[in-house]
Amino acid sequence: MTRESYAKINWSLRITGRRADGFHDLETVFQTISLHDTLTFNRGDGLSLTCSDPTIPIDETNLVLRAARAAGAENLAIHIEKRIPAGGGLGGGSSDAAATLIELGKPDPAMALSLGSDVPFFLGGGTAYATGRGEILTPLPPMAGIPLLLVLPPEKVLTRDAFALVTRYSEPLGIDAHRDFANFTNDFEEPVFALLPRLRTLKQRLIDAGAMWAGMSGSGSTLVGAFDSAQARDAVVFDDVRTERCVTI
Repeated sequence: MTRESYAKINWSLRITGRRADGFHDLETVFQTISLHDTLTFNRGDGLSLTCSDPTIPIDETNLVLRAARAAGAENLAIHIEKRIPAGGGLGGGSSDAAATLIELGKPDPAMALSLGSDVPFFLGGGTAYATGRGEILTPLPPMAGIPLLLVLPPEKVLTRDAFALVTRYSEPLGIDAHRDFANFTNDFEEPVFALLPRLRTLKQRLIDAGAMWAGMSGSGSTLVGAFDSAQARDAVVFDDVRTERCVTI
């Protein structure tokens, strides 16, 4: 059996406070996109995991293996064909974990949250407003079919390091304010751009190239540009950095 696990971007991400449990409260708008990994599930001797990307750990730190164990899987060989870059703010690991839970018949939000804050969103995907750690989800009208250009610099940002850079919190705006591009912001951008100034330049290049919106996804380092048409997007070329063309789904 095979299952595709789709990446996400954050249209907007506000950090509204630090919680007593050590996590942060967020206000964000998630969006699944067509870029995806592919997971293959076969019978095996015991529970095992392989991955096409040799830099991805395949031990107990991998969310797919943890999801399979949480779902009670035995004698299962899982392979990840990796296309979503790690450390880019696109939620690849969380999406792979959610796909594993779904494939094994355990699409349980509480189980998903025990694996990671983004995992519950990937059980349903689409466009969603999220608060709490990101697990309190309210579906929004679909924003499918928007052409996107992802700019994927080699610099990577670990989520815990990005949170450590945050020195101020934002007031929540509420769900109604997150239905318009004009209100989309990402509180990680300024501290991460200060640390990695090339990312600010890449965002500006997307804007200069005609993107109707551009921003960093999650804690970075991926920059995303949304375009009015596939033709406008495909006319944009970045010779010095990896890019991916995809659409919202």
